Amino acid sequence: MSTAAALPGDGSAGAPQAVHHEQNASIYAWLAVAAGAVGSLMATLDISIVNASLPTIQGEIGATSSEATWIATAYLVAEIIIIPLSGWLERVFGLRRFLLIASVLFTIFSVVCGLSSNLGMMIFGRIGQGFTGGAMIPTAMTIIATRLPRHQQPIGTAMFGSTVILGPLLGPLIGGWLTEHLSWHYSFFVNVPVCLVLMALLLLGLQKSDPEWEELFDADWMGIAGLTLGLGGLTVVLEEGHRELWFQSTLIWQLTIVTAIGFGLLIAGQIFARRPVIKLRLLFQREFFAVFVMALVIGVVLYGISFVIPQFLAALADYNALQAGQVVFISGIPAMLMMPIVPILIARVDLRYAVAFGFLMMALSCWFDTSLTAASTGEAFTDSQLVRGVGQVLSMMFLNQAAIAAVSTEDASDASGLFNAARNLGGSIGLALLASLQDNRLEFHRWRLHSTLQANSDTVQAWVHQQAAQFGGGPEGIAAALRSIDGMVSRQALAMAYADDFTVMVYAIMLTLPLVFLLKPLPKGAHQVAMH
Repeated sequence: MSTAAALPGDGSAGAPQAVHHEQNASIYAWLAVAAGAVGSLMATLDISIVNASLPTIQGEIGATSSEATWIATAYLVAEIIIIPLSGWLERVFGLRRFLLIASVLFTIFSVVCGLSSNLGMMIFGRIGQGFTGGAMIPTAMTIIATRLPRHQQPIGTAMFGSTVILGPLLGPLIGGWLTEHLSWHYSFFVNVPVCLVLMALLLLGLQKSDPEWEELFDADWMGIAGLTLGLGGLTVVLEEGHRELWFQSTLIWQLTIVTAIGFGLLIAGQIFARRPVIKLRLLFQREFFAVFVMALVIGVVLYGISFVIPQFLAALADYNALQAGQVVFISGIPAMLMMPIVPILIARVDLRYAVAFGFLMMALSCWFDTSLTAASTGEAFTDSQLVRGVGQVLSMMFLNQAAIAAVSTEDASDASGLFNAARNLGGSIGLALLASLQDNRLEFHRWRLHSTLQANSDTVQAWVHQQAAQFGGGPEGIAAALRSIDGMVSRQALAMAYADDFTVMVYAIMLTLPLVFLLKPLPKGAHQVAMH
């Protein structure tokens, strides 16, 4: 999200003629913006880079399929917690020092992941990656707001938006390629040279700033503890709920209590702290509340798609990690083609129309995929992925601008943390609900299909005897024929369950679409600023 400082909020945008006196950003400012873009790309990419190689990693470190999901979940939980805290940590350490520390630690934790030989070491490294990588997402917006003049900030916003959209799409592609051609270890080692480049850009592009150590003593510690326990507990409940049979599990009950205590502390901090760690009162502003909810849905679609498509292709089309990653990345093609014209679109198109059109495109793309069958391959996703890419670009980029218009300059940092956390939290909610839905609908469709096969049907009996003969006849042949029927039914039921995932995403998008009427356009003069 581009911060409120990026465009009017202080009254200056109402006078676009003043923009002509602003100088263009220096090369060092653009190096800083590039650093922010590289950091946020790396952070979002690492959420999904292990998705394609999870089966391989699982086998080598001796983890069960249920335990292996924590390799992805641990990163997401840590990132969701740190994003809203980034504004406070930035003030404590100073922007350049904070990002340099985060980059160094991210490099170290990436090496730990790459060298992992057991699940405990891997999860430790992923948690560290999430905490340090997540810090780079909202701070990229701070760099754009502080290092670029207003008339060039839409370009910086487009650069940042492309990283947020392309990161989850590039992850399975890069991870799949590295796994197929080198090994899964390089999905983590690849971060080392990127982090070195990032640190060089930070040193060249950002100026030193004094730390504000007094923030440590005046901090909203109740809010910090509450944010950690609340968001962390909620994310784990959502991720583990369907595997633990929800509230039939003692663990889920315990985590739910921890979550409630955490959010209670967070609310107490809002009331008693002199400066709350994050301003939840922003959610009481209808425009920002609408932005927040729509960001949740974008997270559901963005991260849900990057999870569902590889799983479908691996289970039903026998695709390897690289092939599945290539299909996921198709939606990134429109993003790359459209990014150069995004600043122009922002300047000329009413953001409410653009967000509405983007959401409709995402809904249409998911509707395309509701017709999946057990015979579908990667080609079945081509049209939907291209349409989805257009929708994601318009939704994300113009929702950034809607958030600009929804908050004041002094609330920019808190709004950025909430906005980015909403997208990741939406991804976590989406992954949990889609996985649970898929399990339930698989059983539903499986037994419904079986119920249509009447044992006394002449057609069914003829088919069973024909198959039994091919398997050698006798009781063993009949048993093999029945297993063959069950296998075919299960494949079709699985395809129908995946189609239901896409149906639910259609409903989620369309139910959220009316919130576009709560958004407000950019202040008068902002379009001229963006176009200068």
